[in-house]
Amino acid sequence: MLTIGEFSRLTHLSVRTLRRYHEAALLEPAVVDETTGYRYYRVDQIPTAQVIHRLRELDVPLSDVRQILRTPDPGVRAALVTDHLQRLEDTLDRTRAAVVSLRRLLRPDPAPIDVELRAEPARTVAAVEAVVGHRDISTWYAGAMAELEAAVGAAVTGPPGGSYDNALFE
Repeated sequence: MLTIGEFSRLTHLSVRTLRRYHEAALLEPAVVDETTGYRYYRVDQIPTAQVIHRLRELDVPLSDVRQILRTPDPGVRAALVTDHLQRLEDTLDRTRAAVVSLRRLLRPDPAPIDVELRAEPARTVAAVEAVVGHRDISTWYAGAMAELEAAVGAAVTGPPGGSYDNALFE
């Protein structure tokens, strides 16, 4: 058996973190001395601790780590990792957009935007409407355009376009 301090050194998890993982039923000690409350771990618990450590380094939430460790189904584990990956990619996209916006703010003299006001004759349009989440916009748009093309066919005379909620651009 290893004391919590020894286990901490071998796994690179702090004693405080090991206690928190025990309280969260994520990584329970092999033995807890009833008199002293000291926690003891087995050597064969090291790989589990290392997996937990790595997943936490990758910002996987504790609830997902718990599910990844407890499920025997590789498909479920892969889905949990995929969901986390999508959350990270969404955050990265928002961060990149913020970086672009901040760089624009730092430009000494931003290029003026040419705005043209013109009257257009009335025309008949075909449209597909839906409320779509940010992640699904590209897929939905491709499907909507295919639907419109199937419905209208060769009668299309202008460029495709769309009207979007301002939140998409904020």
